Amino acid sequence: MATLATALTLVTGVSVALAAGATGGAQASIVSATSATKVAATTSATSSGIAPAMPCAGLTSLDLAAVVPGVPFEITSATELAAGGNTLGNWAACDVKGVIAPQIHFEMKLPQTGWQADYLQVGCGGLCGNVNVSSAPASAGCVPLTSGAFAVASSGEGHYQGGGLFSADPTLRADFGYKSDHQLAQAAKAVIERYYGQAADHAYFDGCSQGGHQALTEAQRYPTDFDGIIAGAPANNFTALNTFSHAWTAQSVYLGGGPATITNADLADLHAAVLKGCGAPADGIIADPLSCTWDPATIRCAAGQTSTSEDYCLTADQVTTLRRIYAGPTNENGKLLYPGYQLRGSELNWAGIITPATATGASGDISFVRETLRYQIFDSPQPTLTYKDVKFTAAYYKKVMEPNEGMYDATDPDLKAFKAAGGKLILWHGLGDQHIPAVGTMAYYKAVEKVMGGSAATEGFARLFLPPGVAHCGGGNTTAGRPVHPFPYVAKNTTGGPADDAGSYTPVRSTAEANLTLNRLGSFRSGYETVGNWVHGEWVVSKGKA
Repeated sequence: MATLATALTLVTGVSVALAAGATGGAQASIVSATSATKVAATTSATSSGIAPAMPCAGLTSLDLAAVVPGVPFEITSATELAAGGNTLGNWAACDVKGVIAPQIHFEMKLPQTGWQADYLQVGCGGLCGNVNVSSAPASAGCVPLTSGAFAVASSGEGHYQGGGLFSADPTLRADFGYKSDHQLAQAAKAVIERYYGQAADHAYFDGCSQGGHQALTEAQRYPTDFDGIIAGAPANNFTALNTFSHAWTAQSVYLGGGPATITNADLADLHAAVLKGCGAPADGIIADPLSCTWDPATIRCAAGQTSTSEDYCLTADQVTTLRRIYAGPTNENGKLLYPGYQLRGSELNWAGIITPATATGASGDISFVRETLRYQIFDSPQPTLTYKDVKFTAAYYKKVMEPNEGMYDATDPDLKAFKAAGGKLILWHGLGDQHIPAVGTMAYYKAVEKVMGGSAATEGFARLFLPPGVAHCGGGNTTAGRPVHPFPYVAKNTTGGPADDAGSYTPVRSTAEANLTLNRLGSFRSGYETVGNWVHGEWVVSKGKA
């Protein structure tokens, strides 16, 4: 596997391979055919590295409150961690914990041997609220991480465990939605410089889901913080995702507020019907699901017919449910309220998120929407709201989006400052994602291409990869190894060779991906969320031109 540093500094010759894990799932691993020399050099160098310039325990006695202007922080503990107790890899570390005022709790693992002057910051998931420095989605298992080449840090984004109650506090709201990652980067780099007696040469960010959102927040708002960024399945259209997208699937499954029309028990048979309808190959992986327009009505039950596994069919309500899920949330004029929808072929990943275990059970989407509606998007808590209260109208969209998108969203496609700073960005999103539809990331990338001057100008510093069959941040129903090419290319078996042999495939341009257009309310617009400051005790984001 190539190094994270190599992956993030590539300009040409990038591909992505699917590596099947022990559980049968798949993760995206970035590999480069053109950088073998650098990979080998980096791998062999990790046994030496830069030694600490001070004892680990000595970090707690440093006065760091004024080291970084505007980022008051302190180290609360610094203890030696044996290599055997390090979940990131087999390397001893100085395990540092601290807090950036008022309550951005963070943790760092600083290698005691093998450090290569690189810094890796990793994101969190969901609404965060806890610190998990061991979650490095794309770089997990890569040699520099497992051997101690990176100093690693992460935070809880400025609030404690438990729901979105933090949103009632404007300070914590700003920390979560806007600046906690930037402040951690500043604080962590300062600690690294004190501990090793020299600054890190390069800095990287790796995150998925909310971590992918954090990654794009950094690229858009603080373009000089990181040299390279990996953003997986980004929840960057945070406000619309957690209201309109999740509420739409919930209202679609629970039509009219009644029992679920589709449950987990339907998914295997439904998925089989979709694979047949989409003309999937024998390995059951739809490489280009955006091109499939299979209509659930083609397997509507005939009058008096009972659905069975041998002859699976759908009721009228089930057809309605599925058509809505595959179409995405639309308003009274047919405009999408979120730039995406579930792709055909993702059905096996819906269990527990889109669909419940039983008709009277609750889906994960219900709880996602509840938390957002009650504690995040309005100025004061609304503890009685549920997914049923979301209205799919232009007026409700304006009510929800205008006060929040500049704070919670990271959808600005203008990455000129990041590119000018020498930054490299890798976006990746599983096409079987059940939480965050991959179409939204495709749409964002196309917006980036438009602002940056076209695909050629964009791919010099940013690429998007879409591993088929992969669920949210990994896993899913992919077991075959096959190459994954940069958007808008897909891997097609042109030789008739084995499905799990990468040599069987060639890149083919996806017309559906290349020509993707969405009839949506709202847009990816530039400059609307780049300036944030405290004004009379509140964090105010100045908006640019729409």
